[in-house]
Formats: sequence, C-alpha cells, structure tokens
Amino acid sequence: MSSIDFETELSETEQAVQETVHRFAEEVLRPVGQELDKMPDPQQTIDDDSAVWPALKKYAELGINTLGADDTGLSPVENARLSAIIHEEMGWGDAGLAMVMTAQGGGIVTWLANISGKAELISRYGGSDLSEFGCWAITEPDHGSDTLALNQPTFNDPEITANCIAVKDGDEYVIRGQKSSWVSGAPIATVMALYCTIEGNRGFEGGGIAVVPLNLPGVSKGKPLNKLGQRSMTQGEVFFDEVRIPADYMIVDQDAYKMALQGTLTMANSWMATTFAGVARSAFDLANAYSKERIQGGKPICEHQSVKLRLFDMFRKVETASTFARKVSTINNGTDRGQLHYAIAAKTYSTRVAFDVASEALQIFGGNGLTKEYPMEKILRDARASMIEDGCNEVLSIVGAEDL
Repeated sequence: MSSIDFETELSETEQAVQETVHRFAEEVLRPVGQELDKMPDPQQTIDDDSAVWPALKKYAELGINTLGADDTGLSPVENARLSAIIHEEMGWGDAGLAMVMTAQGGGIVTWLANISGKAELISRYGGSDLSEFGCWAITEPDHGSDTLALNQPTFNDPEITANCIAVKDGDEYVIRGQKSSWVSGAPIATVMALYCTIEGNRGFEGGGIAVVPLNLPGVSKGKPLNKLGQRSMTQGEVFFDEVRIPADYMIVDQDAYKMALQGTLTMANSWMATTFAGVARSAFDLANAYSKERIQGGKPICEHQSVKLRLFDMFRKVETASTFARKVSTINNGTDRGQLHYAIAAKTYSTRVAFDVASEALQIFGGNGLTKEYPMEKILRDARASMIEDGCNEVLSIVGAEDL
C-alpha cells in the first residue's frame, strides 16, 4: 500500500499506470536489481549477456517514456503527478535501475534538446530514439557538491579552477578535462548533458550546458566504479581531450547558466525525492511482511509491542515522505511555481527516511537482514548512497536554507 491509495481523487489513468509500473517493479526491477547487485565486477552489469538489457527492453515496451508527450491530452500538472507516481513505484523496485531506465531515450539530454529549438538536436535527442542513453555530468575530481552550491560565495570565485573547461573557438567549443567517476550511467551513455565551466573569470557561475555526443573524437571513459550501493546503476569518469562540438550544442551560456542550474536542481531533487520515498516503502513493506512470518517467543514478532512500535514509526515516516515528495514534485515539475528549497527539503527528507527505515527494517529481520539471502542489506546500501547522490544532503541543505 502507498500513500497514493489514500488520495481522494485517483484518476483511472493514474491507477492503471501505478498498477502497471508496480507489477513491472516487482516482476522485473527487483529481481534484476538483486542479480546485478551481487556481481563482483561492475563491468559485468553492462556486458552483452547482462540481465539489464532485456529489462530495458521490457521497460521500453511499457511505453512509460511517451506519457509526457504533447499528444497524450494530459495537462502539465497531470503529467507531473503521473511522473511522481512512476518514480516512486520504480524506486520501490530498484533505485539504481530506475535511474538507468529513465535515461533511456536521452533522459536530461532530451529536455535540453527540446528547449534548444535546434531542429538537429530535437530530431536526434528529442526522446524518440530509445537506443540513445543520456547522462548528466557536473561533478569533477576536485569538485563535488560545491559545483551545485549556486548561492554560496565560492560559486563565483574566479580563483577556484575547474577540471573541465570549454573554450570558444570560432563556431565551435573545444572541451578539455575530466568529469568525476560519479557520472551516473556514463559507461553505457551515448550522449551527455555536460555542465562545465566556460573559459573566463567567473568561476563556476560562468558555466555552460552542452549536449555532447560521446562518440566524438577525444572522448574516453574510465572503468565502471566499484561502489557500496546502487550497484545496478553503473557510474564512471569521462575524459575530454580537445573535443570539438558545434557552438549550437552549447544550449546554455554563462549568462543563463545559474538560472538553468537552479532549474535542473529543482527538477532533479524532486525526482530523487519520489524515487527514494519508494525505496523507503519497499523497506517497510518487506519488514512488515517478514514480521508476520518470523516466530519468536512462540508467536509472530509483529505481535510483540516493541516490533509494533517500530513498524508504526516506519509507516508514519514512509507515508509523510511519499506525500510530501509527490506534492513537491507535482508543483515543481508541473507548474511555474517551482521552488528549489522545497525540492531540496523533499530530497533530503526522503533519502534520510529511506536510510532510517531501511536500518529499522534490517533490525526487524535480525541476523537474516545482514545476509545476502535477504534483500534488506542491499536496500540499506542503496539508501545510504542517496544521501550523497546528486549533491550531499548537508551542502544541499545549506543551499536550501539560503534560498528560504
């Protein structure tokens, strides 16, 4: 059960989509995610014989990626609400795979292509070609969450040197440098939304956002990162050695960069919030079910008061995270009233709840929760990663507080 079931007005479309995506999350995402998580070498998760590829094909067959199209007849608010429901259900299945699958067709690159007004980019990356996989690169080897701290003094400090620089050269930009190992989906991506610094004296504030095909000369990738959580989603570094792109591919220039970054964070944090509200719900659902099966003291542990209290506290957190995340995501992605501090509040709250609830759920599983025979230790690791992902919660909270 999800807080969406407690809504007074759940449309037939929303109910049908939720049921379809939940079934997909249960039958495909969760088992495939667990299989990928257990692979010792992250390269194995994207090899030709990996289970990720049939799963991606099944996701494409659902047609979820077409729900935001203009011809669906849905209003922007209806689209945004539906997107929030989908993200939560996908997160319930497997957070890492959820983010891989939403990059199919281009992901954030699709948004950039469509706002560019450039026919070539729209035709190639507008979202219709599911063989394209997008990724979003902003952090660098020497710069993590500070690249997102757009309202802090360091953001426009010209003394801070970026690791990835774009230099204007006639009707082209030349890109030099490196993006960090934390570029989600980079090992399988075909195109990148590159957030980089344009040569000048404005620090990170003097950035730009470019669409960069990853088959261009001078682009190379490192090995997939071996990490603690969300192992079903590969991440890796990307290098640029005199990579040339047409000037038109720099969708956002220095003057508009700060505003575009704020919009990106508002959108991305909203999606993170709904996804990890789903992770929190998955941990609660598993613990609740297990408590009815596990016998201790001659009765199911759900009949012990200490477990009852723990489950109810988890339930309360999951429901508030789900409702808040969906509300914020709907407003931020479906209206012109989006607010960054609400998105950050939702992201930091949902990810914290996901970790806390997963930890409590593991405690209910007891020793079994520590083993890889049960899903709890994986969910705990996935949730822990989310508090650093897309900006660590502490820095995001400082940015959000400044925005109040």
